[in-house]
Amino acid sequence: QGQLAESGGGLVQAGGSLRLSCAASGRTFSNYAMGWFRQAPGKDREFVAAIRWNDRSTYYADSVKGRFTISVDNAKNTMYLQMNSLEPEDTAVYYCGARTRYLTAQTMSNMRQYDYWGQGTQVTVSS
Repeated sequence: QGQLAESGGGLVQAGGSLRLSCAASGRTFSNYAMGWFRQAPGKDREFVAAIRWNDRSTYYADSVKGRFTISVDNAKNTMYLQMNSLEPEDTAVYYCGARTRYLTAQTMSNMRQYDYWGQGTQVTVSS
């Protein structure tokens, strides 16, 4: 099992952009998929986006489609989340997670399917 470390969070005005990074270390070759989830105060952690490591298939929550883009850089063992047109509703702690075994497209959004997590990075969008 590897380790994950998120970075890139911060305070931004509505309509602005941020790029989050998730650096993977350790047994990264065993990662099958990685994903971004977020948790706002008083709410459950929710799916944002996910990507398969081998074929780059991507999956998005409806709330972020067309605004967020997930990508990976194999050489750097890093996953990114480019967030554009940010809204106050996007305010949350963003977590990256990794899955080391096969995962169907239908279960990419299920946080219980991910094997390990980073510590999270705060994103705050002001109106």
